[in-house]
Amino acid sequence: MSPEELLARAAEARGLARAPYSGYAVGAAVLSADGRVFTGANVENAAYGESLCAERNAAGSAVSAGALPITACAVVAGRTGSPPRGVWPCGACRQFLFELGGGGLLVYTLADDGSVASARLADLLPFPFGRDQLE
Repeated sequence: MSPEELLARAAEARGLARAPYSGYAVGAAVLSADGRVFTGANVENAAYGESLCAERNAAGSAVSAGALPITACAVVAGRTGSPPRGVWPCGACRQFLFELGGGGLLVYTLADDGSVASARLADLLPFPFGRDQLE
């Protein structure tokens, strides 16, 4: 699946976001090594700490389907009702994705000019906490 197709799936998922407090809708799509795509949207809660990020929702769906490892993640965001914009995963999502796909996982978003921007997860999370630190 191309980065553009994965970003389109993230944009579709963004339409399902529940963001009544911030008005900031996020959509994500993750690609598993076997070619399946799983999407997620952010879900806000009045108790802000209980809100869920789109990336972790999408990745959790992949886990539930037994579709690991994850090889790519696309993320878009923006004010509800506005066109999607680029955004990189937050720190918690970067750590979560590292656990499920490793440093080689590719992350895609939109650049300011609408083109595809990409980075390896290892570049976004240069000092991850993983299994090695637990031994």
